[in-house]
Amino acid sequence: MDLSTTYMGLKLRSPLVPSASPLSQRLEDLQKLEEAGAGAVVMFSIFEEQIHHDAEALDHLMSAGAESFAEALSYFPDLGAYQVGPEQYLDLVHRASQRLSIPVIGSLNGMSPEGWIGYAKRIEEAGARALELNVYYIATDPGQDGASVERMYEDVVRAVCAAVSIPVAVKIGPFFSSIAHMARRIERAGAKGLVMFNRFYQPDFDLDEMEVRSDLHLSSPTEMRLPLRWIAILHGRVGLSLAATTGVHSGLDAVKMILAGADVVQVCSALLRNGIGHLRTMQQEMEVWMADKEYESVAQMRGAMSQRAVANPAAFERANYIRILEEYKSRYTIA
Repeated sequence: MDLSTTYMGLKLRSPLVPSASPLSQRLEDLQKLEEAGAGAVVMFSIFEEQIHHDAEALDHLMSAGAESFAEALSYFPDLGAYQVGPEQYLDLVHRASQRLSIPVIGSLNGMSPEGWIGYAKRIEEAGARALELNVYYIATDPGQDGASVERMYEDVVRAVCAAVSIPVAVKIGPFFSSIAHMARRIERAGAKGLVMFNRFYQPDFDLDEMEVRSDLHLSSPTEMRLPLRWIAILHGRVGLSLAATTGVHSGLDAVKMILAGADVVQVCSALLRNGIGHLRTMQQEMEVWMADKEYESVAQMRGAMSQRAVANPAAFERANYIRILEEYKSRYTIA
């Protein structure tokens, strides 16, 4: 069974790619992911705030005591004793790229081009074979229109793509008025891949303490419906490599994403919940299904159920909305 695929020009042995998560924070775990069959691995995200924070901290250390007497120089802090977060990230990317035979993909999380461009170059220099921009922006200003938000995304992507020679994928959320048009703009800005979709972590209220509470909930399989739909719509309509993420918990979930048109399927919550070995189980489930349906390769099945390939393309659009409701009512008695 040929599970190989191509993602942004990278030849991968498998379409199963662990996405950015705590599982990539240690070299030992990265090696286990490779042993479990991962086609590539996306490093955990380094955040724009971390880069800025460490730059400000370093500036503070360098200027500490600058206006003091010369004798005070003996109290100048030893910079070698400070472990800067972004520097540790680059070191891990370098060591992983040296040890692993599968591609290592760096990940930057933020919104503004400032600070990203130089750090993107350093990730490339550390040995990353590709870079994923995890663009996280919530437009809260009522005076900011959708066009300006989309322009900000495009400017960030264009700036980073111009700064590096490795392929760049952009991970976006589903909150655009026209996702297909936004995908086209991202492609024109120089990106080679599109990752759908980012999960925005939503706040909750603690009614006892009367505070806003932030917590993390792992995804559920039902969440895969949204990326499944849009990958099926975009397949063959854009030149971007398509990566599916969110809600993929089994090998059969991965099969669905590939049939929709995904080049790779990113996995996170399923591995955090079931362990790294679950990746091997997912691959086995894929192989069993492919053998049963007589598919010999991932390339053969990719896009077989995309909007352009199925007999009823309206199933991906609003045209089937009423029919779905009517079918539901015919099955259940509504009091």
